[in-house]
Amino acid sequence: MLRIGIALLGLLLSLNTFASRESSLSLLDNRFRVDPTITQITFVIYREQGSQPVVLVRPDGRKYYATKNPDSVRWYQEPTMDIISIDNPMPGPWQAIGKVSPKNNVKLISHLQLTSDTFPTRIYQGEEMKFTARLTSDGKPLLLKDFLERVNLKVTFRKYIEDEENLVKEARPVPTVIGEFADDGRDLDEKPGDGVFTVKLNITPEPGKYRVRITSGNGVFLRALEQEVLVYPSPLTSSFIQSRIANEPHQVVISGEQGMIEPGSLAAHIRHQSPDNKEFLVEGVAESESLKMTLTVPYDGDLGNYAWEGGVYATDLASKRPLYFPIKESTYSVVQELDLEQARLMQEEEAEQRRKIAQEEMLQKIREERRTQYIIYIGIGNVIVIILALIGWFFMRKFKARKEMLPEMQLNMPKK
Repeated sequence: MLRIGIALLGLLLSLNTFASRESSLSLLDNRFRVDPTITQITFVIYREQGSQPVVLVRPDGRKYYATKNPDSVRWYQEPTMDIISIDNPMPGPWQAIGKVSPKNNVKLISHLQLTSDTFPTRIYQGEEMKFTARLTSDGKPLLLKDFLERVNLKVTFRKYIEDEENLVKEARPVPTVIGEFADDGRDLDEKPGDGVFTVKLNITPEPGKYRVRITSGNGVFLRALEQEVLVYPSPLTSSFIQSRIANEPHQVVISGEQGMIEPGSLAAHIRHQSPDNKEFLVEGVAESESLKMTLTVPYDGDLGNYAWEGGVYATDLASKRPLYFPIKESTYSVVQELDLEQARLMQEEEAEQRRKIAQEEMLQKIREERRTQYIIYIGIGNVIVIILALIGWFFMRKFKARKEMLPEMQLNMPKK
């Protein structure tokens, strides 16, 4: 029995040793082949939580590290993932050495391409527009969620300058990010995780000529698309005319610029919020061939703070492009109006009150001055009395001393 137990124990130990070798081998066996036709490839490598970045080995044995690699290699790392993009990779078998997760292992993305909508050559300051970009791998939509979530595409505007390449870096215009893409099925994005990125662009730059670029902010995906666009001043104006009489509505007047906006294409909505947070929505469209429209907002005369915002739809006259301009939130207050006669009486009362206060302050000042004078007079009188007393004491003493010396003087005088 003892021998059987020892044998079983030895068998278990050998099985454990074999299993550990298999695990080790599986971690070292993350091999993948790169086709000679591939000019750019991205490796998405999943690792165990908290493990070190993998070491990437080329077919010729050269190693790439997260902290040491050539300019053609871009490395993005997280606690459980490495994303490595390589330009013109060496054809042949590659290998990732490290604690690679056995469930996900390594995923390859080849022939990665970025395409996007084309900006209109003329856009308007203040407009809001939907813009999309697409990522494809081997000509098909890229659907790798872990990669898509880390692409971080942005739209930047940079002031156009001729021969910008010849300027020193410090003199070149600084890009401004005006939007970030999302593939989450929210807001203007139609479907999450479909490789189609959508951004709601608010054209905030000042009118002028710009270079527009679509770039990635995580350093892995460096492909960029660039286009030149012209930003024109807004062709729409909106104004709020506040009613001063209860039950007479406010007015929102919207006008389109002639020659820029197609007549009859204006449509708008206004959302009005009262002091008690009640909302009122009003919508309307312009009459045929008209470049102006007016929306009325009910007003009941209640006191307090109000807010309003909305948006205007229109059509560009030249390109027939649909336009949308959001109207930012504005506020106004309604306060109690005073009767003119009552206001005059209040002003007179306040003036009389101020006059009395000033008079009282003046009398108080005179009292203080007189009191100071009395104190000075008393002081001077006391000083004079003291001086006279001293003089009198001095002469009295002098007189007394002389009187005491007179008999002696008479005795000492010679007799005739």
